[in-house]
Amino acid sequence: MYDKTMTFSVNDEKEIEMKKTLTAVYDALVQKGYNPVNQIVGYILSEDPTYITTYGNARSLIRHIDRDELTGTGKILPEPLSVKHISLSRLVQESDNRSFR
Repeated sequence: MYDKTMTFSVNDEKEIEMKKTLTAVYDALVQKGYNPVNQIVGYILSEDPTYITTYGNARSLIRHIDRDELTGTGKILPEPLSVKHISLSRLVQESDNRSFR
């Protein structure tokens, strides 16, 4: 038997699932020839799902993630989630006044 108490964190599981989903969306956007960072930032800023392709079910997948959780402003993530090592929250701040399509 183990002397240590095992712990389970919903936040860790949710973060792992969000990263998998975001990676799938990112890859679908790349495969369709879009700039994935621009498209994801456009989606985050506007909450308009048409920034995300339907290819690979990406649009449906990303809609399962709350925008605040995605940017790290919610209570789920301790720090902003990144896409392929690019901070989404930083991109949103820098890109606030740009067109993304």
